[in-house]
Amino acid sequence: MSSVLNKLFTRYLFVTNTLATGGLLALGDCITQTMEKAYARRESGDLDKKVPMTNHNWGRTGRMFTIGVMVGPFNHLWYTKIIDKIVKTGGVQGTVKRILADQAFAGPFFCFSFFFGMGMLEGRGVDGALQEVKDKFLTVYVIDWFVWPPAQFINFYYLPVKLRVVYVSFLTLIWNTFLSWYKHREISHQHEE
Repeated sequence: MSSVLNKLFTRYLFVTNTLATGGLLALGDCITQTMEKAYARRESGDLDKKVPMTNHNWGRTGRMFTIGVMVGPFNHLWYTKIIDKIVKTGGVQGTVKRILADQAFAGPFFCFSFFFGMGMLEGRGVDGALQEVKDKFLTVYVIDWFVWPPAQFINFYYLPVKLRVVYVSFLTLIWNTFLSWYKHREISHQHEE
């Protein structure tokens, strides 16, 4: 088992990081859909009876996976190559610089790519996808500033380069659950009406 993990995090690191990004974005959506169904059941006021629920939306989960796989290569390159070329300083000072670079470049890139890419995959066209970016980008980016700098301090200060993307991917499971909820929240509200 350790030899398999070693290969995944050495020889196949690019593939591991790309698939982890996609898989964990999809898993975040699965968690969100489960929570949406539980909320709808609770709101119906009848927790004892089986409340008819919609089936899992695998198309939505597939789109989340696709976006994750599309931004996965960027994540891999950013965390394993680029950021250390931009910031060569070590210690706490270097860590703070990496966090600022991450928030200035990777945060906006991922946020834009997520909303634009999801809009395109949902068939909204360029105008519809850009409108979703306009509607949701700023809120998510502001929240991003409260979540990611403390998490990235651990990442940049304590972890070896080869574990950065996987660490970020697992933390993004929580973040992705939020993103999926925020992205699809109007759908949840439509079911309540």
